[in-house]
Amino acid sequence: MKETRLLWFIAALLFPLTLIFLEIGRQFGRRRMAADPEGARAGASAVEGAVFALFGLLIAFTFTGAASRFEIRRNLIVAHTNAIGTAWLRLDLLPPEVKKELRQDFRNYVDGIIRFNRHFADKQVVAETLAELGRLQDKIWQSAETAVSRDGRPQVATLVLPALNETFDLTASRVAATRFHIQMVVIGFLIVLSLLASLLVGYAMASAEHRNWLHMILFALLISLTLYIIFDFEYPRYGIIRLDQADTLYLELRQAMQ
Repeated sequence: MKETRLLWFIAALLFPLTLIFLEIGRQFGRRRMAADPEGARAGASAVEGAVFALFGLLIAFTFTGAASRFEIRRNLIVAHTNAIGTAWLRLDLLPPEVKKELRQDFRNYVDGIIRFNRHFADKQVVAETLAELGRLQDKIWQSAETAVSRDGRPQVATLVLPALNETFDLTASRVAATRFHIQMVVIGFLIVLSLLASLLVGYAMASAEHRNWLHMILFALLISLTLYIIFDFEYPRYGIIRLDQADTLYLELRQAMQ
């Protein structure tokens, strides 16, 4: 949670910083033009082209990566709920004397996943929930394994155990997906490039007698909003872009388990 607050603070801070670097670039450009009117722009186009190309490439890279990870997390939720629903239905194949307890453990398992989603920002609750999910996984697996071995029908083991295994694997994949984020060094490099690009834009504006506040504010706003959206995609349980709609699949599934 502290990391996400820091990133949003950086995105908000980037707006005034961009304006400052635009002004620094403009003032430097005006001094340069006053000292050397003919050579002030010599070679500037090549440098600007290289910097803006690299900046655009990095923006595209980070934005696409964050959006892709968001889609992966959402698709994992869909696959996870489908796997849980399949495993729940296949518990009907087990003997009645073990099916009742297994069903209750499975309900508790889904409750734990819902609790994990709701209290994602609380590290203590998350740790306790993951420990409880691990305990329930072991209990469900051992109970199901014992039940199918006593049942004796090979098709029961073939149908029940793989469904449970897929459910547990997708739980691990979902937990792992929450820990994979863009590297901070990439974020730092992106911020440095954005400020350098602002400096060059301000330098290019030096030929104007008066500041073009509309263009300067729009440029700064665009840069800061782009980084905010990237961070929002990267941490979809804290900002405006969220996975809440996908999480309703767990609630609907849990209601169907009554």
